[in-house]
Amino acid sequence: MGRKPGAERTFTRSVEAPAEMGYDVYAVPEGSTIELELRLEAIMEGILATGTFSARAVGECVRCLDPIDEAVVVGFQELYLYDAPSSQEEADEEDHVLEDELLDLEPVLRDAVVLALPQNPLCAPDCPGLCPECGARLADDPGHTHGEAIDPRWASLSQLAEQPVPSADQSESDTSSDDSKE
Repeated sequence: MGRKPGAERTFTRSVEAPAEMGYDVYAVPEGSTIELELRLEAIMEGILATGTFSARAVGECVRCLDPIDEAVVVGFQELYLYDAPSSQEEADEEDHVLEDELLDLEPVLRDAVVLALPQNPLCAPDCPGLCPECGARLADDPGHTHGEAIDPRWASLSQLAEQPVPSADQSESDTSSDDSKE
């Protein structure tokens, strides 16, 4: 391509995904196909790489654990310097430098994918998740309950509610029998 500013090349490639492109729960699987559209443009400082990355991300919903398989399209733009900065003050940890006229896109793509993927993927925005008591999938049974939960501090009072309430006639006869005993 050369170093003449303004020189440009466009590429379309299918490549295999490297390891660790995403999170433990949601990622682009290693070895899967990545479609890469790339434009390289020579500028004064180096090569400006601009492009899009298309792949499939797989994982599981963090609420209901159902599998997720979605298309991911990520745009990126990165400058690859011809020469490393001469002083430490000018050097930046994020600087990418051409090595033997080659540029390494893997770290740039990995960063772009990680930033584009949700950290907590959901199968649907309104996914209700799983029942915390029995693990039933709440989307399948929206009315799922385990009865009314009783606060343990009030549990002994619930036994009183189960005892029969004396009727007015019974309470009068109980008091009259108590009077006769005296």
